[in-house]
Order: sequence, then structure tokens, then C-alpha cells
Amino acid sequence: MAGRPRMRAALRGRAPGLAHERSCWAEGHRIVAGLDEVGRGAWAGPLTVAAVVPSRERRIMGVRDSKMLTEPEREALVDRIKGWAEAWSVGHATNDECDELGMSDAQRLAARRALDGLGVTPDAVLLDGRWDFVGGGIARTIVGGDAACLSIAAASVVAKVTRDRLLRAADNRFSGYGFAEGKGYPNPAHRAALLERGATVYHRRSWSFMEGLPDIGEPRRIGPRHG
Repeated sequence: MAGRPRMRAALRGRAPGLAHERSCWAEGHRIVAGLDEVGRGAWAGPLTVAAVVPSRERRIMGVRDSKMLTEPEREALVDRIKGWAEAWSVGHATNDECDELGMSDAQRLAARRALDGLGVTPDAVLLDGRWDFVGGGIARTIVGGDAACLSIAAASVVAKVTRDRLLRAADNRFSGYGFAEGKGYPNPAHRAALLERGATVYHRRSWSFMEGLPDIGEPRRIGPRHG
């Protein structure tokens, strides 16, 4: 396809397909959506879920699980995914909601917001892993789905790019924590900034990383138990 960036050799031959979606279509499910999340293990920022309804008619090349792609590759791909999809949407659970609800319920909330934003109602949803965080009897869980299932892989890219952009913007407001580079995840630089400056209002302050921080910055919250 003209204008499509050349793919790295390491990614060739690893393309996810539509076998799971076709199985759902063959069973009479008219609208099938793939969902994926990002940000569950971060210390700061939202938990983000994307939903993508794949096109039945048009093809798209180059989609992979977001973890297999570089940041420039994801950025180059995301608009093509949005143009190819029949529908797409993103839902967030804020860091405050992660504290208040716990991560499982926060992920369910973000997924519901993503599905509600599609503008269509899926008959079936495809999820990576073994946990059904959608409910309602419409989900199919697929171990390794983000690598094998095209709609899930596409959702992984949309979720990752959307959340990464939010964290880069947050870096302008909360400088010194490395949000632009680390995206709010645990790393030594992030930990050092917390020890020096304390937590911000953007952090998940019921989490155990708050233990032992100096009495500066935003205070720790008491919330649902986290691992």
C-alpha cells in the first residue's frame, strides 16, 4: 500500500488475523468488538480501555500487539486503525477512580465507557487473557489474544497511543516524574522523584508505593487493597 511505512523484519509474518471475529460472525453476531487495556500497573494516570469494531470488508496491514511496536510505529498506525474500523472508542478510569474502586472495578468501568462510546452495541466482545471484565454473557476471552486477534491488537494500539499522549501532556503539568518517558509506570527515576517531591494529584495514592514517602506532596489515601 502506497505511503505505508516499511515494516521491520522482526515483525513480518506475525500478523494477527480475523479467525475469532469470523467465528463470531458465522454464529450470527453482527457487531463484534475487540477490547484491550493499558495502564493497570502504573503508579499514575488513568487505566485506559479501547474498543475496536473491525471492518468486514476492508483490509489493514501492519497491525500488531502494541507491545511489539515502537512508539513511532504506534503513532503512525493509530489513525489508519481508526479509519479502517467500523467503530472505535476509548474509555478511562481516572487515577482517583482506581483508588476509590480498586483496579478490577476500575477496569470494568473503563470498559463500559469504551463500549458506550462506540455508537453501536456489540453482540460479542473479544478480550485478551482469561478474565472477563465486560460481563453480560457477551465476552470471549482469548489467551494471547493481543498477538493473535486483529481487533484486540488494534484496540491495544489505540489504547496505548491514547494513554501515552495523556501522560506526555501530564508531564508538562507534573514535571520531574518522567511521565513523558515512563508513562507513569514504576521505575527508579519515578521512585526517586516521589521520594524528593512526594505524590501528585495524578498518582494512585492508595497504592503501596506511597508507604515510606516523606510528608510532602499529596497525602496517601485509604482505598481498596492493591497488590
